[in-house]
Amino acid sequence: MKHAEFSGRLVMLGFGSIGQGVLPLILRHIDIPAERITIVTAETRGEEVAAEYGIRFILQAATRENFVELLSPLLAPGDFLLNLSVDVSSVELMKLCQKLDVLYLDTVVEPWAGGYTDTSLTPSQRSNYAMREAAIALRPDFAGGPTSITAHGANPGLVSHFVKQALLNIARDTGAPIATPPAASDRTAWAKIASDLGVKVIHIAERDTQVSDRPKKPGEFVNTWSVDGFVGEGCQPAELGWGSHEAGLPPDGHRHGFGCDAAIYLMRPGASTRVRTWTPLEGPMHGFLITHNESISIADYYTLRDDKGAVTYRPTAHYAYHPCDDAVLSVHELAGKNWEMQPEKRLMTDEITKGMDELGVLLMGHAKGAYWFGSRLTIEEARRVAPHNNATSLQVTAAVLAGVIWAMENPRQGLVESDEIDHARVLEICAPYLGDVVGEYSDWTPLQDRAVLFPEDIDTQDPWQFRNFRVT
Repeated sequence: MKHAEFSGRLVMLGFGSIGQGVLPLILRHIDIPAERITIVTAETRGEEVAAEYGIRFILQAATRENFVELLSPLLAPGDFLLNLSVDVSSVELMKLCQKLDVLYLDTVVEPWAGGYTDTSLTPSQRSNYAMREAAIALRPDFAGGPTSITAHGANPGLVSHFVKQALLNIARDTGAPIATPPAASDRTAWAKIASDLGVKVIHIAERDTQVSDRPKKPGEFVNTWSVDGFVGEGCQPAELGWGSHEAGLPPDGHRHGFGCDAAIYLMRPGASTRVRTWTPLEGPMHGFLITHNESISIADYYTLRDDKGAVTYRPTAHYAYHPCDDAVLSVHELAGKNWEMQPEKRLMTDEITKGMDELGVLLMGHAKGAYWFGSRLTIEEARRVAPHNNATSLQVTAAVLAGVIWAMENPRQGLVESDEIDHARVLEICAPYLGDVVGEYSDWTPLQDRAVLFPEDIDTQDPWQFRNFRVT
């Protein structure tokens, strides 16, 4: 079905795996002719996909020096800039879109090239926390202007909507007297639901089991989504929203000293930091604590304060990611080379033979213990319902589509984060592309089967302390 009709032009900046995967979904569900879509990209990869759909293809990298001159002629008031690029500043693109009266969406707050690993910056300055603060600082100037949705893919993005549905499901299943807040913008009402239910920790718990008939070679980084994106965020400091129940900072944990103060960072790369987590099909596992925008935005959104501004409730929130096995090998090799990228990189697509992406949110500490809610999408199902996607990319592209449609339906909202969008509308649009959307309860805690072979430094009084989740 067509979810929206759009009379303006759509410019897609970047055309990697997500751009190629979302294009057919846009043409399927948005009433816009192909001749009003333009792709601007730095790489020839994907040119044949653009030609398949009759889309104008401009091979030109957007840089700090040329992005205004490159994009301005392609955009007029009422048009849409869909930013799926890497190495182009999201903040600067959003500023340009406000000036041109153009709608905007990205999947991550991206810096200029090198920003993730710029050693002239402190770890705090090159964190996702700092990048998010730079983005949301634009909010007052954007009020009443064209909608700019920041950080709306699978995660960040879709998982924020999973959190809300999970909260409502837990409330229903425990008989808690909780009503759905009338608006996503009512942060206090949603935070009160999480607090009243006793949610202490929220993991974005993901296990990717996709495998291919081409094993990873030495000197090659293999992944089911953007290699550059994964390596970039993996080299940033590990970051997590810091809950009000936590007894104390980790030895290598630091506060930022500015902004909302909802998160901390560790003085080490996320790709070298592991945490214990759980998904229904995988069970207990170790995941990488990769920094992501949603770790901060979710913690911030679900914060309650007293009359003096002191925090009375906030959940700990972070990503706990077990990528496909070839990507795990790639990360180990990357770390062994002191974070120098391998000379070759490969995005797993047609060579995938089986597997799924089990992506969801794990809410812990409430009356029923732990509850995972999310998407189980197999490679077979992904190929059945959408071209040019694997199981991982489709969870992203479906959410990008939903965000684009929401912006078209709500065109004058200024700057908006994923947590502030109507979760029911987004899930409705995404549902055909998520495979099985399920929720499962568990009695798992990070203390399960611990200290059997060797003694461990754990907090047995409160299983939901971060020190119990962290793998040391």
